[in-house]
Amino acid sequence: MVQSSVLGFPRMGKLRDLKKATEAYWAGKLSQDELLAEGKRLRLEHWKIQKDAGVDVIPSNDFAYYDHVLDQMQMFNVIPERYSKHNLPTIDEYFAMGRGHQKDGIDVPSLEMVKWFDSNYHYVKPTFQDNQTFKLSADPKPVRHFLEAKEAGITTRPVLLGPVSFLTLGKADRDQTVDPISLLQKLLPVYEELLTQLKKAGAETVQIDEPVLVFDLPSKIRDAFKPAYEKLTALQGNSGPQIVLATYFGDIVHNFDVIDAALQGTYAFHVDLVRHPEQLEKVIEHLGPKQILSAGVVDGRNIWKNNMQKSIEIVETAVQKLGKERVIVGTSSSLLHTPHTLDSEKNLDEEVRDWFAFATEKASEVALIAKAVTEGPDSIRSALEANAKSMQARATSKRTNNPDVKKRQEAVTKEMHERKSEFPTRYAEQKKTLKLPLFPTTTIGSFPQTKDIRIHRNKFTKGEITAEEYEQFIEKEIRDVIAIQDELQLDVYVHGEPERNDMVQYFGERMDGYVFTTHAWVQSYGSRCVRPPIIVGDISRPAPMTVKESKYAASVSKKPMKGMLTGPITCLRWSFPRDDVHQSVQAQQLALALRDEVVDLEKAGIYVIQVDEPALREGLPLRAGAEREKYLSWAVDSFKLSTAGVEDSTQIHSHFCYSEFQDFFHAIAALDADVLSIENSKSDAKLLKVFIDEAYPRHIGPGVYDIHSPRVPSEQEIKDRISEMLQYLKPDQLWVNPDCGLKTRQWKETKAALANMVAAAQYYREQYSKSA
Repeated sequence: MVQSSVLGFPRMGKLRDLKKATEAYWAGKLSQDELLAEGKRLRLEHWKIQKDAGVDVIPSNDFAYYDHVLDQMQMFNVIPERYSKHNLPTIDEYFAMGRGHQKDGIDVPSLEMVKWFDSNYHYVKPTFQDNQTFKLSADPKPVRHFLEAKEAGITTRPVLLGPVSFLTLGKADRDQTVDPISLLQKLLPVYEELLTQLKKAGAETVQIDEPVLVFDLPSKIRDAFKPAYEKLTALQGNSGPQIVLATYFGDIVHNFDVIDAALQGTYAFHVDLVRHPEQLEKVIEHLGPKQILSAGVVDGRNIWKNNMQKSIEIVETAVQKLGKERVIVGTSSSLLHTPHTLDSEKNLDEEVRDWFAFATEKASEVALIAKAVTEGPDSIRSALEANAKSMQARATSKRTNNPDVKKRQEAVTKEMHERKSEFPTRYAEQKKTLKLPLFPTTTIGSFPQTKDIRIHRNKFTKGEITAEEYEQFIEKEIRDVIAIQDELQLDVYVHGEPERNDMVQYFGERMDGYVFTTHAWVQSYGSRCVRPPIIVGDISRPAPMTVKESKYAASVSKKPMKGMLTGPITCLRWSFPRDDVHQSVQAQQLALALRDEVVDLEKAGIYVIQVDEPALREGLPLRAGAEREKYLSWAVDSFKLSTAGVEDSTQIHSHFCYSEFQDFFHAIAALDADVLSIENSKSDAKLLKVFIDEAYPRHIGPGVYDIHSPRVPSEQEIKDRISEMLQYLKPDQLWVNPDCGLKTRQWKETKAALANMVAAAQYYREQYSKSA
């Protein structure tokens, strides 16, 4: 029979239960035992959901309190000494690495956190030492969770991040020089020990993820697979379980020589056939003589209902060549990137609701597809007919097509993408308008979203207060934020965004072409969840979205007020996009809507406008080449289309949540933003060297402190960061700002950190004024 499998399930729970529990623990309102008990409850609930859906192969060890990569770091003793020396309880040491720790005389920042491939999930980057040693923890989590499920009567397949990917996705710690992949021979015995323990516990198969196989890999990484998997596959059937080698998020055709040399000995091989269905035939050709194919045909990255007839045809193609016993139907990747269940959505319009499938529903889809291939389509005839009806209804719906939007897109010209003048001319006009000092200070946009703000927003949503009452409350919040910025003596102000729920959802709610959910939360990092809006049709802006609040803020401010918008690529990438229209078309529609907003802000007297594009890099195709250049071309054009309609005297900013520009710096330069702010506090300042090497002429604000942690950096710490930056940037280029928005922080830590930031900027301002 053809089996069904899920590669991973969302962790947060139906109502963000894990988020609430971890944040309560951090606040001292929940004990460690209570937190661990809640985690166990969620794991059992999630395993039962998949079992009840009919899934044959259910994952374990996909659960994490913060991040699955961080779990593996701690389990393998990849714990920098600055954390281990404090002898914190295991769970507190874990959270210290993930989010920092500033309590009881201990003050350590968090480790670097970066995007998981091209998703909006963030993982903690493994950080290695020159003298790195590896050791398996006394009670390894994969074994513990496998036994937990076994005790509940559910046999699971434990999931591990593979050794080559674990090392490749890591880095040397600051002031260390080790090449992570050189540690492979030290690391492999720990994997062998873990696999042996899993086999003893009763695990027959283990899923080992090697997602780096979708990359163009350097020879030293490619060469690492053979020795790694010779050792691990040697355990199969003896002291170790059978290995299911999993890849996802791309094709692996370009790495077939690695697969042939090293990975044919694995029990099964999983490939993503949602992103790249065309690789199926070649993958089958390269399977070992008894190797099983795990066919990822149910999308783990989006919320659209599966086209079951199409998926059945793909799986049957594999079955015809391999036989039913050598094919598994699976999700394309872990379902971590999808919401928990559609059952929670009581307010969705019934027409569009019929088009969606969340994690729980996707578990049912893989089971149904496997049943159809095993027993024949008549075994699920009613489900197939209902599915076909849903596909047809969506394809013909009037909600998807807006002729006026298409007409406007046809009228876009090349000239609409260009500012009126080059940067030197613009900057001369901006200096006259804005009158900013050297090392100008600002924030990235949002200020803390307090409980009071959330209560008032909820009351307004429920109709418990009037629009006028809510507007008065928002204006008071804006005045309070401006007063705080006055006190801190920042140079360019923001209004704090008290009226905004999320940087993408807020805009989506004000544009046609989107729909919204109530409980469709997805983990972004740690306890941080987002509720992506869903693009269901052509996009347009029926009315101004941010002008009222920004105009009011400017009217009560002594300093320049910065208008805050989310850019077209980020609106696209941080939504669930349509899968029936190319993403470049959706991005251009968003750009035209935002262009109108930018022009309206300028007309309202807002002469600094920030259009954030933190998702620009995550949208890069994972492999270099023609596809990447095509993406960068339309992505850059979308940003420029959205921002180029203003006068020279208006300063355009953009923000990015990364500082590794080397592989696409030409696109960053092509954006033609007057000021770039970038997340940089946990990155090596040497990464800024690219701005010198490429003679970048415009202004840059590398983040001087980490906003993902509640820790408050000292003034001296920020001075040191600025000093490092000045080795690579000119003084008149440098802006001083945090890494990102401050929405998730508390006011006490926010004020303290910003006060230290302003003092550090003022110190350098005075130093350079003396030397001038």
